[in-house]
Amino acid sequence: MDDSYVSPRPVHQLLAALSYGDAVSNDALALQGHLLAAGFESHIFAEHAHPRLARRCRRLWEYAEVSSPETVCLFHFAIGSGAGRFIFQAPDRLVTRYHNITPPELLAGFLPHLARQCHQGRLELRAFAERTELGLGVSEFNRLELEAAGYRQTGVVPITLDLDAFAAGPASAVVRSVFGDGRTNLLFVGRIIPNKKIEDLIRVFAFYQRTFDPSSRLLLVGDHWGYEPYLLFLQAVARELGAQEVLFTGQAEDDELRAYYSVGTVYVSLSEHEGFCVPLLEAMAFGMPVVAYDAAAVSETLAGAGVLLKDKRPDEVAALLDRIVRDRAVRDPVVAGQQRRLGEVRGTDVGARLLAQLRPILDR
Repeated sequence: MDDSYVSPRPVHQLLAALSYGDAVSNDALALQGHLLAAGFESHIFAEHAHPRLARRCRRLWEYAEVSSPETVCLFHFAIGSGAGRFIFQAPDRLVTRYHNITPPELLAGFLPHLARQCHQGRLELRAFAERTELGLGVSEFNRLELEAAGYRQTGVVPITLDLDAFAAGPASAVVRSVFGDGRTNLLFVGRIIPNKKIEDLIRVFAFYQRTFDPSSRLLLVGDHWGYEPYLLFLQAVARELGAQEVLFTGQAEDDELRAYYSVGTVYVSLSEHEGFCVPLLEAMAFGMPVVAYDAAAVSETLAGAGVLLKDKRPDEVAALLDRIVRDRAVRDPVVAGQQRRLGEVRGTDVGARLLAQLRPILDR
Protein backbone atom coordinates (compact mmCIF):
# COMPACT_ATOMS: atom_id res chain seq x y z
CA MET A 1 0.00 0.00 0.00
CA ASP A 2 1.16 3.53 -0.80
CA ASP A 3 1.78 5.06 2.64
CA SER A 4 2.65 8.54 1.41
CA TYR A 5 -0.78 9.75 2.51
CA VAL A 6 -1.50 9.48 6.22
CA SER A 7 -4.62 10.89 7.82
CA PRO A 8 -5.12 11.39 11.54
CA ARG A 9 -8.73 10.36 11.04
CA PRO A 10 -9.28 6.92 12.63
CA VAL A 11 -10.71 4.18 10.44
CA HIS A 12 -12.33 1.45 12.53
CA GLN A 13 -14.20 -1.67 11.46
CA LEU A 14 -17.44 -3.07 12.80
CA LEU A 15 -19.03 -6.44 12.15
CA ALA A 16 -21.66 -8.74 13.62
CA ALA A 17 -19.24 -11.55 14.45
CA LEU A 18 -15.51 -12.14 14.24
CA SER A 19 -15.49 -15.87 13.52
CA TYR A 20 -12.73 -18.42 12.99
CA GLY A 21 -12.27 -19.42 9.36
CA ASP A 22 -15.02 -17.10 8.12
CA ALA A 23 -14.48 -15.11 4.90
CA VAL A 24 -15.98 -11.90 6.34
CA SER A 25 -13.82 -12.12 9.45
CA ASN A 26 -10.67 -12.91 7.47
CA ASP A 27 -11.42 -9.90 5.29
CA ALA A 28 -11.75 -7.62 8.33
CA LEU A 29 -8.43 -8.84 9.73
CA ALA A 30 -6.69 -8.33 6.39
CA LEU A 31 -8.12 -4.84 5.92
CA GLN A 32 -6.98 -3.91 9.41
CA GLY A 33 -3.47 -4.92 8.37
CA HIS A 34 -3.64 -2.64 5.33
CA LEU A 35 -4.97 0.27 7.38
CA LEU A 36 -2.37 -0.08 10.13
CA ALA A 37 0.41 -0.34 7.54
CA ALA A 38 -0.77 2.96 6.06
CA GLY A 39 -0.58 4.68 9.44
CA PHE A 40 -4.22 4.74 10.46
CA GLU A 41 -5.54 4.04 13.91
CA SER A 42 -7.75 1.02 13.29
CA HIS A 43 -9.55 -1.37 15.63
CA ILE A 44 -12.05 -4.12 14.91
CA PHE A 45 -15.27 -4.12 16.94
CA ALA A 46 -17.60 -7.13 16.92
CA GLU A 47 -20.94 -8.00 18.45
CA HIS A 48 -19.72 -11.58 18.93
CA ALA A 49 -16.21 -13.05 18.80
CA HIS A 50 -14.85 -16.57 18.53
CA PRO A 51 -12.67 -17.38 21.57
CA ARG A 52 -9.62 -17.79 19.31
CA LEU A 53 -10.06 -14.27 17.98
CA ALA A 54 -11.29 -12.48 21.09
CA ARG A 55 -7.95 -10.72 21.52
CA ARG A 56 -8.00 -9.48 17.93
CA CYS A 57 -11.08 -7.33 18.45
CA ARG A 58 -12.98 -5.16 20.89
CA ARG A 59 -16.60 -5.71 21.85
CA LEU A 60 -19.46 -3.81 20.29
CA TRP A 61 -20.27 -1.78 23.40
CA GLU A 62 -16.73 -0.40 23.45
CA TYR A 63 -17.32 1.35 20.13
CA ALA A 64 -18.90 4.28 21.98
CA GLU A 65 -15.38 5.14 23.20
CA VAL A 66 -14.18 5.90 19.64
CA SER A 67 -17.42 6.97 17.96
CA SER A 68 -17.48 10.57 16.68
CA PRO A 69 -18.38 12.61 13.59
CA GLU A 70 -14.68 12.47 12.63
CA THR A 71 -14.41 8.68 12.84
CA VAL A 72 -14.73 6.61 9.68
CA CYS A 73 -16.47 3.29 10.34
CA LEU A 74 -16.06 0.49 7.81
CA PHE A 75 -19.09 -1.69 8.53
CA HIS A 76 -19.09 -5.25 7.19
CA PHE A 77 -22.62 -5.98 5.98
CA ALA A 78 -23.48 -9.68 5.60
CA ILE A 79 -26.68 -10.15 7.62
CA GLY A 80 -29.15 -8.20 9.73
CA SER A 81 -27.57 -7.57 13.12
CA GLY A 82 -27.48 -5.51 16.27
CA ALA A 83 -24.15 -4.13 15.12
CA GLY A 84 -25.83 -2.71 12.04
CA ARG A 85 -28.65 -1.11 13.98
CA PHE A 86 -26.07 0.35 16.38
CA ILE A 87 -23.90 2.01 13.75
CA PHE A 88 -26.94 3.28 11.84
CA GLN A 89 -27.68 5.57 14.79
CA ALA A 90 -24.05 6.57 15.44
CA PRO A 91 -22.57 9.89 14.23
CA ASP A 92 -19.63 8.29 12.41
CA ARG A 93 -18.78 8.61 8.70
CA LEU A 94 -20.06 5.31 7.34
CA VAL A 95 -18.50 3.05 4.70
CA THR A 96 -20.52 -0.10 4.05
CA ARG A 97 -18.41 -3.13 3.10
CA TYR A 98 -20.91 -5.45 1.40
CA HIS A 99 -20.28 -9.20 1.38
CA ASN A 100 -23.78 -9.98 0.12
CA ILE A 101 -26.79 -11.39 1.95
CA THR A 102 -28.22 -14.78 1.07
CA PRO A 103 -31.71 -14.43 -0.43
CA PRO A 104 -34.02 -15.62 2.36
CA GLU A 105 -36.04 -17.84 0.04
CA LEU A 106 -33.00 -20.11 -0.33
CA LEU A 107 -33.00 -20.74 3.42
CA ALA A 108 -36.63 -20.65 4.51
CA GLY A 109 -37.43 -24.34 4.03
CA PHE A 110 -34.75 -25.48 6.48
CA LEU A 111 -33.57 -22.50 8.55
CA PRO A 112 -36.49 -20.09 9.09
CA HIS A 113 -34.68 -18.15 11.82
CA LEU A 114 -31.71 -17.47 9.55
CA ALA A 115 -34.06 -16.67 6.67
CA ARG A 116 -35.71 -14.00 8.83
CA GLN A 117 -32.30 -12.53 9.65
CA CYS A 118 -31.41 -12.38 5.97
CA HIS A 119 -34.78 -10.82 5.12
CA GLN A 120 -34.18 -8.20 7.80
CA GLY A 121 -30.66 -7.70 6.51
CA ARG A 122 -31.88 -6.93 3.01
CA LEU A 123 -34.35 -4.41 4.42
CA GLU A 124 -31.54 -2.82 6.43
CA LEU A 125 -29.30 -2.76 3.36
CA ARG A 126 -31.75 -0.43 1.62
CA ALA A 127 -32.14 1.70 4.74
CA PHE A 128 -28.34 2.10 4.92
CA ALA A 129 -28.18 3.63 1.43
CA GLU A 130 -28.94 7.16 2.62
CA ARG A 131 -26.76 6.77 5.70
CA THR A 132 -23.70 5.50 3.81
CA GLU A 133 -21.10 7.74 2.18
CA LEU A 134 -19.47 4.90 0.26
CA GLY A 135 -20.53 1.33 -0.49
CA LEU A 136 -17.71 -1.12 -1.18
CA GLY A 137 -18.53 -4.52 -2.64
CA VAL A 138 -16.10 -7.41 -2.49
CA SER A 139 -17.10 -8.08 -6.11
CA GLU A 140 -18.74 -6.23 -8.98
CA PHE A 141 -21.78 -8.45 -8.43
CA ASN A 142 -22.07 -7.04 -4.91
CA ARG A 143 -21.43 -3.48 -6.07
CA LEU A 144 -24.31 -3.74 -8.51
CA GLU A 145 -26.60 -4.87 -5.68
CA LEU A 146 -25.56 -1.79 -3.70
CA GLU A 147 -26.30 0.41 -6.69
CA ALA A 148 -29.72 -1.20 -7.11
CA ALA A 149 -30.41 -0.61 -3.41
CA GLY A 150 -29.87 3.13 -3.84
CA TYR A 151 -26.24 3.67 -2.81
CA ARG A 152 -24.92 6.78 -4.56
CA GLN A 153 -21.16 6.17 -4.32
CA THR A 154 -19.97 2.61 -4.83
CA GLY A 155 -16.77 0.77 -5.62
CA VAL A 156 -15.10 -2.64 -5.55
CA VAL A 157 -12.30 -3.71 -3.25
CA PRO A 158 -11.76 -7.49 -3.50
CA ILE A 159 -11.01 -9.76 -0.59
CA THR A 160 -7.33 -9.94 0.36
CA LEU A 161 -5.96 -13.38 -0.50
CA ASP A 162 -2.39 -14.55 0.09
CA LEU A 163 -2.95 -17.88 -1.61
CA ASP A 164 0.74 -18.78 -1.85
CA ALA A 165 1.24 -18.34 1.89
CA PHE A 166 -1.89 -20.33 2.61
CA ALA A 167 -0.89 -23.20 0.33
CA ALA A 168 2.64 -23.29 1.77
CA GLY A 169 1.46 -23.79 5.36
CA PRO A 170 1.52 -27.13 7.20
CA ALA A 171 -1.03 -29.77 6.20
CA SER A 172 -2.57 -32.35 8.49
CA ALA A 173 -0.73 -35.66 8.22
CA VAL A 174 -3.82 -37.46 9.53
CA VAL A 175 -6.10 -36.14 6.77
CA ARG A 176 -3.47 -36.93 4.15
CA SER A 177 -3.01 -40.43 5.50
CA VAL A 178 -6.74 -41.20 5.56
CA PHE A 179 -7.75 -39.66 2.23
CA GLY A 180 -4.55 -39.48 0.20
CA ASP A 181 -4.80 -43.11 -0.91
CA GLY A 182 -5.10 -42.56 -4.66
CA ARG A 183 -8.88 -42.77 -4.77
CA THR A 184 -10.90 -40.02 -6.45
CA ASN A 185 -11.92 -37.32 -3.97
CA LEU A 186 -14.52 -34.84 -5.17
CA LEU A 187 -14.22 -31.86 -2.83
CA PHE A 188 -16.47 -29.05 -1.66
CA VAL A 189 -15.51 -26.47 1.00
CA GLY A 190 -18.02 -24.19 2.68
CA ARG A 191 -20.75 -24.00 5.25
CA ILE A 192 -23.32 -26.79 5.02
CA ILE A 193 -26.16 -24.41 4.31
CA PRO A 194 -29.07 -24.55 1.82
CA ASN A 195 -27.93 -21.87 -0.65
CA LYS A 196 -24.90 -24.06 -1.41
CA LYS A 197 -27.30 -26.63 -2.94
CA ILE A 198 -25.28 -29.55 -1.67
CA GLU A 199 -28.19 -31.88 -2.47
CA ASP A 200 -27.49 -31.18 -6.16
CA LEU A 201 -23.84 -32.06 -5.61
CA ILE A 202 -24.80 -35.32 -3.89
CA ARG A 203 -27.04 -36.21 -6.86
CA VAL A 204 -24.16 -35.59 -9.25
CA PHE A 205 -21.82 -37.63 -7.07
CA ALA A 206 -24.26 -40.54 -6.78
CA PHE A 207 -24.46 -40.74 -10.58
CA TYR A 208 -20.69 -40.40 -10.91
CA GLN A 209 -19.99 -43.09 -8.33
CA ARG A 210 -22.55 -45.48 -9.77
CA THR A 211 -21.55 -44.97 -13.41
CA PHE A 212 -17.86 -44.10 -13.50
CA ASP A 213 -15.95 -44.69 -10.24
CA PRO A 214 -17.42 -46.91 -7.51
CA SER A 215 -14.49 -46.23 -5.16
CA SER A 216 -14.81 -42.43 -5.28
CA ARG A 217 -15.58 -40.19 -2.29
CA LEU A 218 -17.37 -36.90 -1.79
CA LEU A 219 -15.68 -34.75 0.86
CA LEU A 220 -17.91 -31.98 2.19
CA VAL A 221 -15.67 -29.80 4.35
CA GLY A 222 -17.44 -27.15 6.37
CA ASP A 223 -19.25 -26.15 9.51
CA HIS A 224 -22.76 -27.53 9.97
CA TRP A 225 -23.36 -26.35 13.54
CA GLY A 226 -26.73 -24.62 13.64
CA TYR A 227 -27.72 -26.02 10.26
CA GLU A 228 -28.70 -29.51 11.47
CA PRO A 229 -32.11 -29.67 9.70
CA TYR A 230 -30.35 -29.22 6.37
CA LEU A 231 -27.60 -31.68 7.31
CA LEU A 232 -30.19 -34.35 8.16
CA PHE A 233 -31.91 -33.72 4.82
CA LEU A 234 -28.62 -34.14 2.95
CA GLN A 235 -27.83 -37.37 4.75
CA ALA A 236 -31.27 -38.66 3.79
CA VAL A 237 -30.70 -37.71 0.14
CA ALA A 238 -27.41 -39.64 0.13
CA ARG A 239 -29.09 -42.71 1.64
CA GLU A 240 -31.99 -42.62 -0.81
CA LEU A 241 -29.61 -42.41 -3.77
CA GLY A 242 -27.40 -45.18 -2.42
CA ALA A 243 -24.35 -42.94 -2.48
CA GLN A 244 -21.47 -44.31 -0.41
CA GLU A 245 -18.71 -42.32 1.29
CA VAL A 246 -20.45 -38.97 1.36
CA LEU A 247 -18.41 -37.51 4.20
CA PHE A 248 -19.32 -34.42 6.23
CA THR A 249 -16.12 -33.43 8.00
CA GLY A 250 -17.37 -30.48 10.05
CA GLN A 251 -15.35 -27.30 10.37
CA ALA A 252 -11.70 -27.85 9.51
CA GLU A 253 -8.61 -26.37 11.10
CA ASP A 254 -6.31 -24.57 8.67
CA ASP A 255 -3.87 -27.49 8.49
CA GLU A 256 -6.77 -29.89 7.85
CA LEU A 257 -8.18 -27.64 5.15
CA ARG A 258 -4.84 -27.54 3.37
CA ALA A 259 -4.69 -31.33 3.54
CA TYR A 260 -8.19 -31.70 2.06
CA TYR A 261 -7.20 -29.44 -0.83
CA SER A 262 -3.99 -31.43 -1.32
CA VAL A 263 -5.82 -34.78 -1.60
CA GLY A 264 -8.75 -33.46 -3.64
CA THR A 265 -9.08 -34.59 -7.25
CA VAL A 266 -11.65 -32.07 -8.51
CA TYR A 267 -13.25 -29.17 -6.67
CA VAL A 268 -16.99 -28.96 -7.37
CA SER A 269 -19.48 -26.27 -6.37
CA LEU A 270 -23.13 -26.19 -7.43
CA SER A 271 -23.98 -23.30 -5.11
CA GLU A 272 -26.71 -20.91 -6.22
CA HIS A 273 -25.61 -17.87 -4.26
CA GLU A 274 -22.07 -16.58 -3.68
CA GLY A 275 -20.94 -13.01 -3.10
CA PHE A 276 -17.34 -14.00 -3.93
CA CYS A 277 -16.50 -17.66 -3.04
CA VAL A 278 -12.92 -17.82 -1.76
CA PRO A 279 -12.65 -21.68 -1.91
CA LEU A 280 -12.72 -21.54 -5.71
CA LEU A 281 -9.39 -19.70 -5.67
CA GLU A 282 -7.97 -21.71 -2.78
CA ALA A 283 -8.59 -24.91 -4.71
CA MET A 284 -6.79 -23.43 -7.73
CA ALA A 285 -3.79 -22.64 -5.53
CA PHE A 286 -3.49 -26.37 -4.81
CA GLY A 287 -3.60 -27.27 -8.49
CA MET A 288 -7.11 -28.71 -8.39
CA PRO A 289 -9.34 -28.30 -11.45
CA VAL A 290 -12.40 -26.30 -10.42
CA VAL A 291 -15.92 -26.96 -11.68
CA ALA A 292 -18.62 -24.51 -10.55
CA TYR A 293 -22.19 -23.61 -11.40
CA ASP A 294 -22.70 -20.18 -12.93
CA ALA A 295 -24.61 -18.31 -10.21
CA ALA A 296 -24.24 -14.89 -8.57
CA ALA A 297 -20.54 -13.84 -8.38
CA VAL A 298 -19.04 -17.22 -9.34
CA SER A 299 -18.24 -16.33 -12.95
CA GLU A 300 -16.61 -13.08 -11.80
CA THR A 301 -14.42 -14.92 -9.29
CA LEU A 302 -13.39 -17.53 -11.86
CA ALA A 303 -12.79 -14.81 -14.50
CA GLY A 304 -12.62 -17.29 -17.34
CA ALA A 305 -10.73 -19.96 -15.42
CA GLY A 306 -11.95 -23.37 -14.32
CA VAL A 307 -15.10 -24.90 -15.82
CA LEU A 308 -18.28 -22.85 -15.53
CA LEU A 309 -21.47 -24.90 -15.65
CA LYS A 310 -24.69 -23.60 -17.16
CA ASP A 311 -26.68 -26.69 -16.18
CA LYS A 312 -26.68 -29.13 -13.25
CA ARG A 313 -28.01 -32.29 -14.88
CA PRO A 314 -26.37 -35.09 -12.85
CA ASP A 315 -25.57 -37.27 -15.88
CA GLU A 316 -23.93 -34.42 -17.80
CA VAL A 317 -21.94 -33.04 -14.87
CA ALA A 318 -20.83 -36.53 -13.80
CA ALA A 319 -19.64 -37.31 -17.33
CA LEU A 320 -17.68 -34.04 -17.38
CA LEU A 321 -16.06 -34.88 -14.03
CA ASP A 322 -15.08 -38.30 -15.36
CA ARG A 323 -13.36 -36.73 -18.36
CA ILE A 324 -11.49 -34.28 -16.13
CA VAL A 325 -10.37 -37.08 -13.78
CA ARG A 326 -9.32 -39.58 -16.47
CA ASP A 327 -8.12 -37.49 -19.41
CA ARG A 328 -5.10 -35.24 -18.97
CA ALA A 329 -5.88 -33.64 -22.33
CA VAL A 330 -9.01 -32.27 -20.65
CA ARG A 331 -7.62 -31.69 -17.18
CA ASP A 332 -4.30 -30.01 -17.94
CA PRO A 333 -5.67 -27.03 -19.93
CA VAL A 334 -8.15 -26.35 -17.11
CA VAL A 335 -5.36 -26.25 -14.53
CA ALA A 336 -3.16 -24.12 -16.80
CA GLY A 337 -5.96 -21.59 -17.25
CA GLN A 338 -6.36 -21.39 -13.52
CA GLN A 339 -2.70 -20.45 -13.13
CA ARG A 340 -3.40 -17.34 -15.21
CA ARG A 341 -6.23 -16.42 -12.85
CA LEU A 342 -3.98 -16.94 -9.84
CA GLY A 343 -1.48 -14.57 -11.41
CA GLU A 344 -4.18 -11.90 -11.61
CA VAL A 345 -5.04 -12.40 -7.94
CA ARG A 346 -1.38 -12.17 -6.93
CA GLY A 347 -1.03 -8.94 -8.88
CA THR A 348 -3.92 -7.20 -7.12
CA ASP A 349 -2.83 -4.65 -4.52
CA VAL A 350 -5.90 -4.68 -2.30
CA GLY A 351 -4.40 -2.21 0.16
CA ALA A 352 -3.80 0.37 -2.55
CA ARG A 353 -7.32 -0.09 -3.92
CA LEU A 354 -8.78 0.32 -0.44
CA LEU A 355 -6.92 3.55 0.22
CA ALA A 356 -7.83 4.92 -3.22
CA GLN A 357 -11.51 4.30 -2.50
CA LEU A 358 -11.33 5.84 0.98
CA ARG A 359 -9.33 8.95 0.05
CA PRO A 360 -12.29 11.13 -0.99
CA ILE A 361 -13.90 10.49 2.39
CA LEU A 362 -10.69 11.00 4.33
CA ASP A 363 -10.08 14.28 2.48
CA ARG A 364 -13.45 15.72 3.43
